[in-house]
Formats: sequence, structure tokens, C-alpha cells
Amino acid sequence: MQVHLTLKSANAKTGPIPVSTTERDSCPTDCAMRAECYAASGPLALHWAAVSAGTRGTNWTQFTESIAALPDGQLWRHNQAGDLPQTDGTIDAVKLGQLVAANQGKRGFTYSHHRDSASLAWIKHANAWGFTVNLSANDLRDADALADADAGPVVVVLPSTQTENTVTPAGRKVVVCPATQRDDVSCATCQLCQRQRSVIVGFPAHGTRHRTINLRLAA
Repeated sequence: MQVHLTLKSANAKTGPIPVSTTERDSCPTDCAMRAECYAASGPLALHWAAVSAGTRGTNWTQFTESIAALPDGQLWRHNQAGDLPQTDGTIDAVKLGQLVAANQGKRGFTYSHHRDSASLAWIKHANAWGFTVNLSANDLRDADALADADAGPVVVVLPSTQTENTVTPAGRKVVVCPATQRDDVSCATCQLCQRQRSVIVGFPAHGTRHRTINLRLAA
């Protein structure tokens, strides 16, 4: 499993925190957003391709050692592209356990489209052990289903034009990601996705395929 760690991100949306990228094979093949993934185009796509090809980054053991070496209390984001390591479509519990252990004393967070029952069980454990794994929903109804699974906090993709907070069909509150609405907010200052919470965080579609996502959400 190839992973790259940037110790100080230059991305204005994340802010100057450590950010990782994991090879594309970590992503579940049944991810509904696979064809529209924002990381599959633009400058990030080139970086992701290099990591996936093994020409950039390190192996999983070296990566977790780098996470363990971060200062106590350090906020960091796992996977600006990619997902949690998997074996045959299910999260690799050993590798996830290594990451959770490395994160002890740190404030790591990530997002995952893995949703088979075994993966959800391991995600729930990771959240309980202090590594925040947000479940990525494909629309508001899907957000309710993932919230009902009770494995961890939920995020959801929204139409690119969505700027106001909303609710799911079941009445759960959805807060639009502040960093997508204000230039003076980033992951480094907001930190909402790192917290265990009941509120769902919504991300307006962005990237070159946002119109395709808008059409799918409107269907």
C-alpha cells in the first residue's frame, strides 16, 4: 500500500497541516462517486497517479511511523485522495489498526466510502479509539442510511449551488462545510470533520465533474 505524506499542505482549503494521499486501489470498486471523483482531475490527479504508480510516497509501515512521529495534539488529514487500505473489498483491519495506534495522541481524521458490514464495524472501532473516520454519503437519503449504521460521523455531497445548511429526509441537520463558503476558513481552523458529532457535514460538488454530480443529485 503506497502512501504519500505532505507534512505541511499548501492547499488553502486544508490549511498548513499534514495531509496524506493513498494509492487509488484503496478505493472501493463500488464507490458511487468513482467516476466523478474530484481527485481524478486537475493537479491532484497527477500527484495521485504518481502515488498509485509507486513513484512517489512510501509503504504503509513507513507512513504509519511518520504519523507516530508527529507532535502530540497535531491535527492531520488522511487522504486528500484515496481511501482506507482494503483487502478484497473490505477494510484491512490490521493496517487500520496500525494507523489507529500511530494516531494515538494526535488528531487525525479521514473519509471513507467503504460500507460493507465488516468495514463499518472496523470504522466504528477506529472512531472509538480516537481516529475519526467520516462515512461518505452519496446523497441526503444515503446520509440517513449511514447515520443509522452508527459507525461514525457522516459527510455528504451536495449540489454545487448549495450554500445554505439543510436537513436530510429524516430531519438530520446538514451543515455546509465552512471552508467551501469562506476564504478565511480551512480544515486547520474549522476542525469540524475531526470531531465526533451528530451533525452531518455537506460538501458542495466541485471539480470538473460537478455538473454531472448535480444532475445525478437532481434525479
